[in-house]
Order: sequence, then structure tokens, then C-alpha cells
Amino acid sequence: MIDFYTWFTPNGRKVALMLEETGLEYKTISINIGKDEQFNTDFLKISPNNKIPAIVDHENSSYPLFETGAILLYLAEKTGQFLNTTDRDSYWRTMEWLMWQMGGLGPMLGQVHHFTHYNPGKAQYAQDRYEKEARRLYGVLDKRLDGREFIVDEYSIADMAVWPWAARHNWQEIDLNDFPNVRRWYMSILERPATKLAWNIPENDQPLPVPK
Repeated sequence: MIDFYTWFTPNGRKVALMLEETGLEYKTISINIGKDEQFNTDFLKISPNNKIPAIVDHENSSYPLFETGAILLYLAEKTGQFLNTTDRDSYWRTMEWLMWQMGGLGPMLGQVHHFTHYNPGKAQYAQDRYEKEARRLYGVLDKRLDGREFIVDEYSIADMAVWPWAARHNWQEIDLNDFPNVRRWYMSILERPATKLAWNIPENDQPLPVPK
């Protein structure tokens, strides 16, 4: 059994996707970041950076882990799924796109959420800067997906890391029709049964965003 501490954010949904796709047994423990529950002392022992998600793997001596990249890699190693370790090129391509999401796409789109979705017009320079960078990053992803079904050919933790951020395209004022390869990829993952389950972990009233 894995304890899964999470909230319905892009980062939380990355790990929810992996847990649902692998079929691992887990228990969801909601950490309501709107009520600052991530700062509770007990959660700090599991996640020293006070961020969701985090896990505790009770099959491995109650091993705690935080940071989504680390969790995805840990679960891939634990299950032998969604990370090709026999083909070294596939392995490293997955790693590089996973790092691209963690170091670029996620942080930059998070800034768009802050300045464009939640605080429009309050810092125009920042809003313009991050919106421009968001479009550039979507262009990078669109080019990568040209002729590929998934980011590294087979569905992997790289896709799981990127998809929940693309699912907030409406918050980012991104029209996925401007990025046809991303749109095709996005819709193919949206239709996966595990995606529909993961979207509602923990239970929430956010509809799955379907591009026009």
C-alpha cells in the first residue's frame, strides 16, 4: 500500500496518472493547499519542501518520497513500467523530456497561472514574458510530437509529467489548435481510462478540459 498525499493540481495529477496506469494499490490523503495544509508539521516530515505530492511506500519500510520527478522514477523502477531501461536511447530521451518538464515547462506555465490566470493586468511585463515563453514551449513540444504518437514513441513517465500541465491550456490562454501535434497527443491521453480516473484524485469538480 502506498499513501499518496496530493491535491488536484498539475503536479498532483502527474503521480495520480502513474498510480492509475500501473495499478498499484494506494490510499489518497488530501492535502488542501487552499487551506495551507501542506504546512502541517506531520506533512513536513514527509515533504520537507511543503509541496504536494508526496508518497509513503509501506511495502518498502514506509519509505517517504517527495518531488514528482523522483516519485515517477521511483514508481517506474518499482513496477518496471513506463520507462524503457533496455533501450538506452529511449531511456535517456525519456529522462531528458522529463527534466525538460520539471525545469522548464512546469515552472514557466506555473508563472502564467500566477500572472495571467490569477492576477491579470497587475504585472504586464511578467504576464507578457511568461505568456510568450509558454507559446515557445508549446512549440517545442509540438515539434517533438511531429510524427510521434507520444513524446518518446511509447507512452511513458515523460508524457505523464507533461500532460497535466497541458491540461491547463485554458488557464494559459493557449489554443491547442495552434499546436496540432500537441492537440492530437493531448486528446489521445485524455481518452485513456486511467487519465479520467486520475483527474478526479482527490475528488473535485474540475471538468476535463477539451479543446474547442
